[in-house]
Amino acid sequence: MTAAMESLIGMVNRIQRACTVLGDHGGAEGALPTLWEALPSVAVVGGQSSGKSSVLESIVGRDFLPRGSGIVTRRPLVLQLHKTDDGKPDYAEFLHMPNRRFSDFSLVRKEIADETDRITGKTKQISPVPIHLSIYSANVVNLTLIDLPGLTKVAVEGQSESIVQDIENMVRLYVEKPNSIILAISPANQDIATSDAIKLAREVDPSGERTFGVLTKLDLMDKGTNAVDVLEGRSYKLQHPWVGIVNRSQSDINKNVDMIVARQKEREYFETSPDYSHLAGKMGSEYLAKLLSKHLESVIRARIPSITSLINKTVEELESEMNHLGRPIAVDTGAQLYTILELCRAFDKIFKEHLDGGRPGGDRIYGVFDIQLPAALKKLPFDRHLSLQNVRKVVSEADGYQPHLIAPEQGYRRLIEGALNYFRGPAEASVDAVHLVLKELVRKSVGETEELKRFPTLQAELAAASYQSLERFREEGKKTVLRMVDMESAYLTVEFFRNLPQEVEMGGGHVAASPVKGSNPAASTIKGTNPAASMDRYSDGHFRRIATNVSAYIVMISETLRLSIPKAAVHCQVREAKRSLLNTFYTQVGRKESKQLLQLLDEDPALMERRIQLAKRLELYKSARDEVEAVSWAR
Repeated sequence: MTAAMESLIGMVNRIQRACTVLGDHGGAEGALPTLWEALPSVAVVGGQSSGKSSVLESIVGRDFLPRGSGIVTRRPLVLQLHKTDDGKPDYAEFLHMPNRRFSDFSLVRKEIADETDRITGKTKQISPVPIHLSIYSANVVNLTLIDLPGLTKVAVEGQSESIVQDIENMVRLYVEKPNSIILAISPANQDIATSDAIKLAREVDPSGERTFGVLTKLDLMDKGTNAVDVLEGRSYKLQHPWVGIVNRSQSDINKNVDMIVARQKEREYFETSPDYSHLAGKMGSEYLAKLLSKHLESVIRARIPSITSLINKTVEELESEMNHLGRPIAVDTGAQLYTILELCRAFDKIFKEHLDGGRPGGDRIYGVFDIQLPAALKKLPFDRHLSLQNVRKVVSEADGYQPHLIAPEQGYRRLIEGALNYFRGPAEASVDAVHLVLKELVRKSVGETEELKRFPTLQAELAAASYQSLERFREEGKKTVLRMVDMESAYLTVEFFRNLPQEVEMGGGHVAASPVKGSNPAASTIKGTNPAASMDRYSDGHFRRIATNVSAYIVMISETLRLSIPKAAVHCQVREAKRSLLNTFYTQVGRKESKQLLQLLDEDPALMERRIQLAKRLELYKSARDEVEAVSWAR
């Protein structure tokens, strides 16, 4: 193998190995395209007892696979071969046992069997969860091979009735992938037309571009027969040449004949065979491994652009997610404080966007002023307060033992003050409604600040501090709006009452004089009342006239408060929330020591682990990009 080929395939192997370690691989359960799936690998397919295991062991040069009758391979085995320098000892590593090296390959065989049983139990059932094994040796070529359960036609005792279809479905998941190279194993002592491996390969790869045919057990054919027609492509033609393999005999296996010796015996068989000697240079497990490596090189070179594109896209996605998660926490106090303040600013920015219209929610505050407050004012019980019965009662009580002489001023004042008192409820309710909207916007803003998601403790502290500030703003808002109501009670608008019609004496009685210029028109348009009709100040008309005058004044005050209450709420609550929501929190944070700041930056363990994994994947993909670019430039 050339140095360039070794470098190229070695690069793919290293990337696949790194993907495997990080769990960034496809396989039967992979749902998303990954770098692993973009890189080619060899799926070994064959019927039970077709010689798959012997072929793999011949390629590896080691006796390491479980053997037995019936279904032995019950989980996919992802086998990565890594070529090492001459003289270095061979060893193996399992993904599920990353800290242990196996130099005794009989223990490798035992661990494959034990790991299979851990998932499937000691039954004959299968599982799509792969076993990942890496073998390092100077006697291998860089390859990734996937040993799949043998195809079968009938279920045996201990297996479910669906086992035949289950195995085929599992095998299809691997061989249907466009980057999968199919190594179809068929025994030479059976009719090629009945080969399960060739049948399946033809279905998923009808052009034969991804299929390599391997014929095993050539030495076990009946005397006088051979497989030359198959090997030369006359019986069944493939795009790639057929390769014949002579596996170790059962006697050799029982005697633990060394695999290197077995390879030599295989070469001698083809060189001395009268049927196959003319094909000897293109037969055997060593030739098969080199053929696969050469094909892998051409496939990899052809797919370098698409591989590079996938890597670049994945790097962008990983970097974007890393930016969302944020950088690791700094250790010094200044950097920790800076991090907290940056997170607070990010939250405050989103909160203000909600208020100013960049995000939804702030419009609900306008709804309080435009809908809720006017509706509440309309529902105030002024009809009951200014009923004829109540007006008579209040005015009479205000007169005391001597009836009023000119106008019942104290009666007016008491009626107005009592009416104005009703405005306190809607005023406070408006402040409370604004408070609830602001509180909800704080909650939403905390949740929408991506940078905060990694710090649940800081999230809670920030929200609590914001709620405390909003409570202060609410209290100040209530004081202000209630003060506005009280001010209306404290000083009545003199001009309004001066413009009311005055009662004057006329023929021993009293009549209402015409209103002066600029008078309140409501006073002269009392429903059902004639200003000159009553000659008795204690008549119903007299009290109705008072009620109408008070009502007109209350309407004026109601309109004033309808406009001024929103201004007070915005000034005391919304404006302050935008300006100083986190001021107290900033002061508290500034007094904290490093240990207390770290408690605030107590990151969610799940996000911390996610960042670590993302960082490792990002490093993997950047390293892969460098390797691919280096190979690309060397072409």
